[in-house]
Amino acid sequence: MEHVAIFDTTLRDGEQVPGCKLNQSEKIEIALALEKLGVDVIEAGFPISSPGDFTSVNEISKVIKNATICGLTRAVKKDIEVAAEALIPAVRPRIHTGIGTSDSHIFHKLRSSREDIIERAVSAVKYAKRFVEDVEFYAEDAGRTDNEFLARVVEEVIKVGATVVNIPDTTGYCLPEQYGAKIKYLMENVNGIHKATISTHCHNDLGLATANSIAGVQYGARQIECTINGIGERAGNASLEEVVMIMRQHRDMNVQTGIDSRELTGLSNLVSNRMKMPVQANKAIVGANAFAHSSGIHQDGVIKSRETYEIIDPAEVGVDQSQIVLTARSGRAALKYRASKLGYQVRHDMLEEVYRKFLNVADQKKEVVDADLHTIFAETPAAV
Repeated sequence: MEHVAIFDTTLRDGEQVPGCKLNQSEKIEIALALEKLGVDVIEAGFPISSPGDFTSVNEISKVIKNATICGLTRAVKKDIEVAAEALIPAVRPRIHTGIGTSDSHIFHKLRSSREDIIERAVSAVKYAKRFVEDVEFYAEDAGRTDNEFLARVVEEVIKVGATVVNIPDTTGYCLPEQYGAKIKYLMENVNGIHKATISTHCHNDLGLATANSIAGVQYGARQIECTINGIGERAGNASLEEVVMIMRQHRDMNVQTGIDSRELTGLSNLVSNRMKMPVQANKAIVGANAFAHSSGIHQDGVIKSRETYEIIDPAEVGVDQSQIVLTARSGRAALKYRASKLGYQVRHDMLEEVYRKFLNVADQKKEVVDADLHTIFAETPAAV
């Protein structure tokens, strides 16, 4: 199996969420947890953006020993110099520099020309190589960039030493087939493409960040840039836990990561807590309801065989067990199952009476909890 590097940008792109600012100790805490998780690269911040960001990148560089520590820059010499300084203590430093390549960025944001953009991109990579060997180049808004021009930019930065080339779908515009085709085009049309790793960096404006990231891997990308819980600018980034578990489940993709998936739920909770950003209950992999079943049909199937409705063993992602949530939609099998967990073995001839009492309670409440069951059996002692 080929290795797909996991590049986590929770501490940079993730922290751009309004209200999710972290202090230095919290950033170090999360960085250490990311290293324990097994990520390949931690994008620790944008050093020139503020003294606090510089210090955080510098301090994280001191404590992380296994993962690559990355600092973001624009294609500006001063940015690169400041990032290089912040990364001095890092065992494995990387400078992540780049510039917009779509016509929208070139002509409206940067008020430049295509030829000038190529020149600035090459110059930035060359300059970054003076400080570190590992230089990643990002082609901002690559998702809306003409493929032929994008290939020219990628080829030129690889020529001068870019070790990773990031192809961001900055606005979350692409469909998976479009993004996959873009990666495929680069793999087939860039001379020297084998000298660099192609990376995905997909945003979730249309809810396609995870799908686009996986499409990129299917066509040759070997690094995914993502965040814990999918947090990030606007609608967020590709979710680390989602892309990791997709590749883990789909072995036919013939790729693997170094992620210890058992750490995912704990890290999700840590990031949610420190950033004060709740995880939606129906969030894939780490949501509170990801392994919860309330439908009677589903409950019956899961009780008989977990794989009936769960393609992931909860233990794989650090969850103790599936939840059988009792509601008015629950059936007799779920009631007996939960009762047995509480030490009650319901007599067959009394099941209907107990179930009738259960439904009376369930119709009055959103969820029937253990205390309710204790009350029901206290009122029906002959049932056990």
